[in-house]
Amino acid sequence: MSAINVAANPWLTGAGVCLFVATVAVVAGCRGRGVEAVTAESPGAVVHDVNAAGEDGRWQVLRVGGDMNAAVVQRGDNFYFGRCAITTPLPEGYPPPTPPGAIDRKRYPSIRRAEVDGGSNPDLGMNFAFWPLFRHIKDRGIAMTSPVEMDYRGGGEGRAGSEWTMSFVYRTADLGPTGEAGRVRVVDTEPMTVLALGAQGSYARRRVQDGVETLRRWLDEHPEWRAAGEPRALYYNGPEMPGSRKWYEVQIPVRQVSAESR
Repeated sequence: MSAINVAANPWLTGAGVCLFVATVAVVAGCRGRGVEAVTAESPGAVVHDVNAAGEDGRWQVLRVGGDMNAAVVQRGDNFYFGRCAITTPLPEGYPPPTPPGAIDRKRYPSIRRAEVDGGSNPDLGMNFAFWPLFRHIKDRGIAMTSPVEMDYRGGGEGRAGSEWTMSFVYRTADLGPTGEAGRVRVVDTEPMTVLALGAQGSYARRRVQDGVETLRRWLDEHPEWRAAGEPRALYYNGPEMPGSRKWYEVQIPVRQVSAESR
């Protein structure tokens, strides 16, 4: 396993460790870094098809709403869309990010992730959950992977609740065993199908709720799909990225239903 390189990791920059949530002051010594502009014409760039297949040949991403032509550019492990960039690797087998303004239906494989639960304001709670998760990957020598996943619970029908689980995702499942590790729980997730809205801006539950309402309207217009779980958000950037350029997704797990059961 490789040791964490704090100086090179975009989530952990400067003299101290930066919190990735903008609601708390950044640790002294953390500085933002410029991200190069990458377009479809850049050397080595690959433009993702809006309807992408996975390794098994089945669909992994389908564009179903919003900006039907928005396409993500990838170069190496990094992803770009306009002024947004993701410069920390995603887990192996993870679908590419949904660009801001687009709605995708996506299939996610099982991944290994380290989780911490909370039951208070998630915008503040994420800052406290960051530290046990950071210590966990540091102790296991695991490099940071993107995104940070936030599962919201307890909000009732169509809302992002105040109960939550914050997770750091492993790039591969062989980086450490599952089980309890102090406050942290390491689990393998179940594969899932989600409806995903790409978005841009500072991270906050109110923005997640705005996205949930957009996705609910899509579901109302497409009764062949129903919500199959509570909302979640994927936060792709660390503190080096200005709030106006942060890339995230709002997602609702979904399932297809037959005409007879509608």
